[in-house]
Amino acid sequence: MKAIVLGCGGSAGVPHIGGADGRGDWGACDPEERRNRRTRSSIVVEGNDRRRFLVDTSPDMRLQLIDHGIPSIDAVLFTHSHADHILGLDDVRILNRIIDRPIPVCTDAHTLEELRRRFDYAFLPWRPPGFIRPVLEPELVRSGDRVTLAGMEITVFDQDHGFGTTLGFRIGRFAYCTDVVDLNDAAWEILDGVETWMVDCFQRDPHRTHGSVGVVGEWAARLGAKRTILTHMGHDMDWAWMLRNLPPGLEPAYDGMEVVIPE
Repeated sequence: MKAIVLGCGGSAGVPHIGGADGRGDWGACDPEERRNRRTRSSIVVEGNDRRRFLVDTSPDMRLQLIDHGIPSIDAVLFTHSHADHILGLDDVRILNRIIDRPIPVCTDAHTLEELRRRFDYAFLPWRPPGFIRPVLEPELVRSGDRVTLAGMEITVFDQDHGFGTTLGFRIGRFAYCTDVVDLNDAAWEILDGVETWMVDCFQRDPHRTHGSVGVVGEWAARLGAKRTILTHMGHDMDWAWMLRNLPPGLEPAYDGMEVVIPE
């Protein structure tokens, strides 16, 4: 199994819109370093049988899937309903066409309610043949549940995102925790024994809704994973700066990165 990083940027991506020449505000990031260019955070998990589930449908989803050579998706997990994690949902209709069936989606009750409110048409019954809109088949989960997506078993858990909660998940000895500022005891219990951890680290200084360098360093020391990979990074997280300054065991993700999932 492996995880493919479709995007590892924050809600505005890197660079932000703007800049002196209109070609992007890079903040502290060097525009000449290609790994500083980040689309909105999302990953694909691919099983040994080449079935795949997608984590979130970012606004950049269409080009992410094309750029990273993902030919099809079999299921979707939504971590939460913030715009940078769901606004590519309409393009799921093309994924429906590729596999010629509705796509299972897994999420919590609050996120599903928001998805139904914004994309009500995606949850209407399928009327074959063809797909002129996305067709999703939802499965509700709660923290601690085990669910099978694209033939792979994951365990989901709640995370504190400041203004609300998000879903993290574990598969084998890999875990993915985007958009998180704190973790409760139940989450730490599920994370115990993880060897590769991909986790939200938005900026260098503390943030009220996201992980930051100091906080994630403390989390990584507590977990003791072999690899802690940072994602959902903002435009002060320069690649070269991170290589020089991150604590041992921490490393930045980049768009297109592939991570082997220990089973």
